Amino acid sequence: MVAGLPFRFKAGGSGHNTPAAMDQHHHKSTTKVIHKAFKPRFASKSSLKNQAKGRVEHLEKGSRGGKHQQVLNKMQRRNQAKQKRLVHSHEQAKVKSVFTGKHGAPRIVAVIPLCEDVDTTAAVKTLNGSLDMEQGWQSLAGLQVHVDRFKQNLCYLPMNRDVFLSMNACRAADFVLFLLSPMSDVDELGELMLRSIEGQGISTVYSIVQGLEKTDSAKQKANILASVKSYMLHFFPDQQKIFSVDSPQECQNLIRSLCTTMPKGVNWRESRSWLLAEEIEWQKGKGDKVASLNTTDVCDVILTGVVRGKGLKADRLVHVNDWGDFQVDSITEAPRHIKNKSTDQSMIVDTSTATSPMEKPSEHQETLDELAPEEVVMDDVATTTITTDRRGVLLDDQHYYLEPNEGEEVLRPKRLPKGTSGYQSAWYLGDVSDSGSDLEDLEQENDLVNDKPDPADGDIGVSNHYAPEHTEGEPSTYAESEMFIDRPANEEAEELAAHRSSRKTEAEEHLQFPDEVELPPNVLARERLARYRGLRSMRTSTWDTDEDKLHEPQEWGRLLDINDYKAAKSKMTSEALVGGVQPGVRVRVHLRNVPTSIRDKQGATEPVTLFSLLRHEHKRTAVNCTLTLKSDYPEAIKSKEELLVQCGARRLLINPLFSQVGNTPNDVHIFERFVNPGQTVVASFTGPLTWGAVPLLFFRRRQTNIRPEDVDAMDVSTSPLPDFELIGHGTLLPASTKRIIAKRIVLTGEPFKINKKLVTVRYMFFNAEDVAWFKALQLWTNRGRQGQIKESLGTHGYFKATFDGRAGLQDAVGVSLYKRVWPRTARPFLLG
Repeated sequence: MVAGLPFRFKAGGSGHNTPAAMDQHHHKSTTKVIHKAFKPRFASKSSLKNQAKGRVEHLEKGSRGGKHQQVLNKMQRRNQAKQKRLVHSHEQAKVKSVFTGKHGAPRIVAVIPLCEDVDTTAAVKTLNGSLDMEQGWQSLAGLQVHVDRFKQNLCYLPMNRDVFLSMNACRAADFVLFLLSPMSDVDELGELMLRSIEGQGISTVYSIVQGLEKTDSAKQKANILASVKSYMLHFFPDQQKIFSVDSPQECQNLIRSLCTTMPKGVNWRESRSWLLAEEIEWQKGKGDKVASLNTTDVCDVILTGVVRGKGLKADRLVHVNDWGDFQVDSITEAPRHIKNKSTDQSMIVDTSTATSPMEKPSEHQETLDELAPEEVVMDDVATTTITTDRRGVLLDDQHYYLEPNEGEEVLRPKRLPKGTSGYQSAWYLGDVSDSGSDLEDLEQENDLVNDKPDPADGDIGVSNHYAPEHTEGEPSTYAESEMFIDRPANEEAEELAAHRSSRKTEAEEHLQFPDEVELPPNVLARERLARYRGLRSMRTSTWDTDEDKLHEPQEWGRLLDINDYKAAKSKMTSEALVGGVQPGVRVRVHLRNVPTSIRDKQGATEPVTLFSLLRHEHKRTAVNCTLTLKSDYPEAIKSKEELLVQCGARRLLINPLFSQVGNTPNDVHIFERFVNPGQTVVASFTGPLTWGAVPLLFFRRRQTNIRPEDVDAMDVSTSPLPDFELIGHGTLLPASTKRIIAKRIVLTGEPFKINKKLVTVRYMFFNAEDVAWFKALQLWTNRGRQGQIKESLGTHGYFKATFDGRAGLQDAVGVSLYKRVWPRTARPFLLG
């Protein structure tokens, strides 16, 4: 019993007095195998971490890329945070200095009515009456008042229920007050105004309710305020309180917020100089003819206002809303409004200020030229005429010939040892006659280069110059001596009509081929589709732009071409930071050659805003932007349909081309014929350049009985709601003339005979010449098979084709062709 117990060492013992009975024999384990450690070529992050064993000193030495990525100690981090805090404080102080003082710039407040039974003028009077302020003075910019308690100036812009005028006012406003009613909901027009103002970019927002005293029950008042707040939180989640105009205490709190809160601003607006015109003076012009307007009925205009944003420069062009772009003749300092207590007049003008020019244009002033100067280029005859020796379709960047000319040698693929490079294969004069086990066909090797993406886009990694040949395991069912006999013409026509009628019904149900084109039998495909080409891969194939020069628009070569958009944008925006008349100064801007027809169209109470353009923003280029159609819009929008786009300070009438969203290595994108509700596409057109990611709004004309030639004569100020409706929004993308929009068409055929991978196809072409012309193109089926034309059969367009897999009767054979389409020119949407 004692011998069976396990032996334990006792305290103080040496442990060598082990009984003999305790010695047992153990076999070596045969299942425990220690494998050789894997030695990777490159160390992984986990292995480096295990080798470091918690030490991080060596990881900090040179492993981080730049100066700002180095690990900072506690004192360095504290100093960095202090520097950021000081820079932020300096920027805030600079912004506050614009409004500081008795003669500081007024804080612009736009009052927008969202309901039909509210009065913006009465609401402004109620706000001013809560602090016993004077009613101020009325100018073109609105009602201006001085708040003595906070030593601030306010400029109210009470607007009517007009979409475009409200957008103009909110574009220049520091604060936007949305006026709602407790008795009625926001109607369709009010929601359109709200979504449009929000979409173009908006500064600090406050919501006020007018007419709440008509409700007697306190509980009902609380429910109304809660309902209004819930509605506004849907659009502006940072709304914390709904103010009531009927409460003097809440009116005082609202004015305190307007006078002490720093406006959030609009991103795209703050990078430019702008002002809200307080006075407009029309002077007699110099009689210079304006080329863009083709008229001599022009005059000089002086706009008076306070400079906001960045410095205002005379060398830069300016854009006046709904007027257009103009040159600046000079910028002079304008007198200030002061209060005179000895007279009955509440305000007079201080004329002691000198009127010498503060800014004069230099010799580097930008011109109103939209296009580059036209140069006489003597092109080679070979580049301006279509070559007549082409005997095949253009595939990628080269033409493939059908049969070699006399004296030309046809290069066939060789059988070479495995691992032979392209350079080494040039030293083999023929096929290597070694054992077939170590040989490979170069053509088969190329078949495995890439995976098989969407066959309709031509994403094929095979370079098929020749049709693949049959192997010994797949004998052809067509004997060499078999003759193909053409079918009678009447039977052929009847079967073609029946086939296309069934295909049309099938396409309506399943939408298998949205780009399918059906050619009449009497039309030559090589002439009808002469501008189309083939692509092996939609993403990586080279697009030969020299082939498009014959068909490009006449002004395409004169558009502004930007090679490095990011660097150019950074340079142009940094130029606006230096020089010019600084913000907060009241100036008079003298404009040249303004059409006098604008005077008759301009309303007396409509806000006029002036925006200084960055360099090159008047020049035309290929503009690309995203367009997201509203998900609740009832129908799809067709490409090239006329739309009205709001881009920053501009409104343009465009006929955009839609293309797919995404980045491709070759910058080729598929043309979209329609944009469906909820879908996002890229809209392209040629128009004036705008730097930065500016938000866009897209409107569509409701009335269809207006002729296009009457669009320019329309009056924006009197356009009712049914004229335009908001259909979507988007963002401006980098402008590029190198973006290629490829229109795709699909020619389809029907399998006539099928024997495994060998298929006879009909109804794709109708003569042997067309089959020979398009022989180099890649075939595909709706089930993902890919193939190549092998040979033509007869004279009615039948041909043999081989595919990479077994084809079925349900397959429809197709071939994709592409043609470049060009964006259309935008027109400004102006008064007069």
